[in-house]
Amino acid sequence: MLEHPIDAFYFHCQTCDAYVKDNAFYLDEHLEKTRYEAHHNDVNDADYQKFTSPITNYILEKYSPNQLGLDFGCGTGPVITKQLQKQDFQVKLYDPFFYPDESYLDFQYDYIFSCEVFEHFYQPKKEIEKLLGILKTSGRLLIMTHQYDGVIAFTKWYYRKDPTHVFIYTSKTFAYIASKYQLTIEFQNNRFIILQK
Repeated sequence: MLEHPIDAFYFHCQTCDAYVKDNAFYLDEHLEKTRYEAHHNDVNDADYQKFTSPITNYILEKYSPNQLGLDFGCGTGPVITKQLQKQDFQVKLYDPFFYPDESYLDFQYDYIFSCEVFEHFYQPKKEIEKLLGILKTSGRLLIMTHQYDGVIAFTKWYYRKDPTHVFIYTSKTFAYIASKYQLTIEFQNNRFIILQK
């Protein structure tokens, strides 16, 4: 159940504690894609590699090259996948704008990772259920998204100001998701969460 608007753009969900953008303010598909293309995510950029390293390092530590991963929402620069492929890991790519081949749905994955993707979900329930449907039993969902922690007023928080960010999570949101889908929260801080099926 959504409360009255937090500001002119967002509602607050009383059920899962998420902050949900009013769909009247969604970008159209062309503007959304243009925004993503402007990110210039260079897979060879050391700072970009460092930013995504929590996912990369976790996979290198916990998985082996013969296991199958999915880079869901990989964008224009699939930096994590490139780092993993250097170690002979098998990773499939999907992005609705830049790698739109939906054959990824024909496989079952040992792990699925999404870096700065979940906040763009117009229909998070549908997307999460789709991912869990192709994740093997005991598989892991590795998510990087900046969760709102209430330290700064939501209306002043930088992350909500990105026009493509339509669904903002909190720690309570992920606790709700874990409970609803009988997942284990293996790790969580305000930028990185690991859910195990």
